[in-house]
Amino acid sequence: MQYAVIGGTGVYDPGFLSSVQEIEVQTPYGKTELIAGIYKQLEIAFVSRHGKSHSVPPHRVNYRALMWALKYLGVQYVVATNAVGTCNPNLQVGDYVLVDQFIDLTKSRTLTFFDGDQGPVVHVDVTYPYCPTLREALLLLGRQMGVAIHGQGCYACFEGPRYETAAEVRMAAMLGGDVLGMTGVPEVVLAREAGICYASICIVTNMGAGLAGNTLSHIEVSKVVNERMNSVRRLAVDSLVLASEKASCRCSESGVSLPGLQEI
Repeated sequence: MQYAVIGGTGVYDPGFLSSVQEIEVQTPYGKTELIAGIYKQLEIAFVSRHGKSHSVPPHRVNYRALMWALKYLGVQYVVATNAVGTCNPNLQVGDYVLVDQFIDLTKSRTLTFFDGDQGPVVHVDVTYPYCPTLREALLLLGRQMGVAIHGQGCYACFEGPRYETAAEVRMAAMLGGDVLGMTGVPEVVLAREAGICYASICIVTNMGAGLAGNTLSHIEVSKVVNERMNSVRRLAVDSLVLASEKASCRCSESGVSLPGLQEI
């Protein structure tokens, strides 16, 4: 099982898979439940980041268990979906952004597999944290589909679960951020530590606080994602099919053997 999709807000249903089966993986960080199935002859795993009914807030997602389980299953390529706000006036609600950089503004999360508790401390290079092969596939498919898709952008990750203040939105823009989210980090970092190719489809669901003139709500965010559900699913899974036909990239070169996997 070399391929996986991580569904974010609004993407809870792996309706694109056939021969679906449920899988439970016990990890050193807790239990993870996944769904696996077939799409165009590829075996693909699907995991809902927030749970089936959005019961897990972003700051309590067990990112290490999730990524460890995917590595254990043999996954090499992951496409994630992320509902995001934006502080970039050139982006519009409904646009897709294939981020290539991030700014970590979280405060209380465990950000690494290698904290020294179960093995050595490891310093992994994340100069270019998102997989170029997957991003290229996503951009090509998005243009073929005719959706408004941007080939690069910077993801500013906040702690959540609250939305950002207007001052924080202005700060993110000054720092070079384009989109605002709560789940992109440490997910992308853990993928790099595990040597997994990782890309994110960021769906712009709202303008950042202070830019739109109205208050933000989860209902608004979910509505935008739901309206684009079919195209989001198609982008995610078809990009994995396309990536499977391309030459491998160098993401795996940064990977290190994860704690607990050596003994299995």
